[in-house]
Amino acid sequence: MGENEKVKVAVVQASPVVMDCGATLEKCADIVGSLGRQGVQIALFPEVFIPCYPRGLSFGTFIGSRSPEGRGEFLRYYRNSIDVPGPQTDRLGQLAASAGLYLSIGVTERDNGTLYCTLLHFAPDGRLLGKHRKLKPTAAERIVWGEGDGSTLPVVETPWGNMAGLICWENYMPLARSALYGKNVSLYLTPTADSRESWQATIRHIAMEGRCYVLNCNQFVTREMYPADIGGQEGLALLPDVMCPGGSAIVDPLGEYVAGPVFGREETLIAELDMDRIWSSRFDFHVTGHYSRPDVLRLVVDETPRRNAVYESEESIDGA
Repeated sequence: MGENEKVKVAVVQASPVVMDCGATLEKCADIVGSLGRQGVQIALFPEVFIPCYPRGLSFGTFIGSRSPEGRGEFLRYYRNSIDVPGPQTDRLGQLAASAGLYLSIGVTERDNGTLYCTLLHFAPDGRLLGKHRKLKPTAAERIVWGEGDGSTLPVVETPWGNMAGLICWENYMPLARSALYGKNVSLYLTPTADSRESWQATIRHIAMEGRCYVLNCNQFVTREMYPADIGGQEGLALLPDVMCPGGSAIVDPLGEYVAGPVFGREETLIAELDMDRIWSSRFDFHVTGHYSRPDVLRLVVDETPRRNAVYESEESIDGA
């Protein structure tokens, strides 16, 4: 990598069209098109931007009970989620290609009846480069999302360094972070649903720990954005009018803000990042390099895809 290499990045703090995959895709199209015209080279959208983060919804559950209404609520969420690959990922790839940028976006992925909280990565030529499924949904998220496995921990090689991400509270898993640091990540993505002040401490810590740029992206969502006919209104009524104020930000490798954090509105943060700051920051600390002690501490990451059924033919069993 040469000297003074810079990359123009965008963190999109936007609101989805709640529970409407098609309309949210069109909103993505408008935003991505604008970013392309501004010369943005990497763009990040929030956790499960498509079709929404189902904040406040109970899906009719409490321990030991599910309701028919909750099943209908889940069906609505399922129908507005996307297949990977599928028509919606084709569309997102076209948007990335038209704008000529790397696009990373959070979606709810459906796969044979199970939903996953997933981060997708697209290349400037429109290819789907990889996906990361959230390893451990948090608390009531487990009602709607399954768990990913180690096979979806991709690193995207960009002209400005390796890029990868973990979703929301996965970033509180030290070993998951270490799995990314071991892949020499320079651009660390943290799409999230956490807008608290304590989360700002988290992303700044990650930047310093990984000596990487952190692109943190959250939604801005109000209660009035929810469809009037959505189920579970009793849960929504317990939340403030501004359900998620945001907190999107860009942090440099020494933990200082480059842009943001921004709260209380939709806003896209755009910044030009000097990638040479990665290397100068590692002068005194490099978590997987000169500051590591593999003779004492070592992480083993299993990236094998896990399937609940493996079918072997009679011929393969007999060795024929």
